[in-house]
Amino acid sequence: MTVPVAVTTRTASASVRTFARREWGRLYADVRTALVTQQWRALPLTLVAVCLTALLHAVQNQSWGYGPVQAIGFVRAEDPLWAALLRTPLSLFVPALDLPVWGALAQVLLVFGIAEICVGRLRTLAVAYVATLAGTLYARVGIALGPDSPLGLPASDAQVVDTGPSAAVVGLAVYVCRRYGAYWTAVLVIVAMVAEVCVKTNLAGKEHLAAIAAVLVLCALAHFSSRAGVRSGAPPIRS
Repeated sequence: MTVPVAVTTRTASASVRTFARREWGRLYADVRTALVTQQWRALPLTLVAVCLTALLHAVQNQSWGYGPVQAIGFVRAEDPLWAALLRTPLSLFVPALDLPVWGALAQVLLVFGIAEICVGRLRTLAVAYVATLAGTLYARVGIALGPDSPLGLPASDAQVVDTGPSAAVVGLAVYVCRRYGAYWTAVLVIVAMVAEVCVKTNLAGKEHLAAIAAVLVLCALAHFSSRAGVRSGAPPIRS
């Protein structure tokens, strides 16, 4: 007996809707509620981050501004570690020189915005910094390992300017997906980053993987802390 095409289409459509509700339903509901009830007041951190990114982009493209932005926000693996650590927080908001600024602004607006609503401002900042710091520190480790190691990098990467929000964006995306049980989306993000490294082996791609690894460690620590708290009778810690 032949199944009518219309019935098959409806069944497939229903399956897609069921998957979408299970994967993104709670996330969508929380974001929509916050934006409807609070509008832009729900996104103060995100708006500041977008404005700061746009401002630093405008300044570094001026003849008088490139030097100051370089001094406070450019990170290279060849720099002294103390200088790199001081510059790392601001480097997150300095758009990469070889990428269009609208890409960085869109990433910050979308992913930081969702994260700020879903996990809060302080946790968003903490996860973004951990992801960015993991990439910054990995660059030094990778160069020390050398290009012959699967995790290594060529010595020339020590001079690459390492800025931009991409590591923080990837880390936040995985963290929020884990928090909301959107596991297929988290897997898709991770697979995309692995594919990026396979297609184009460079510093940025491997830093994205380092950022993901750091965030997964954070998630694991929060999970085990929560379980330990439950066994001891303490209030669970939300991961």
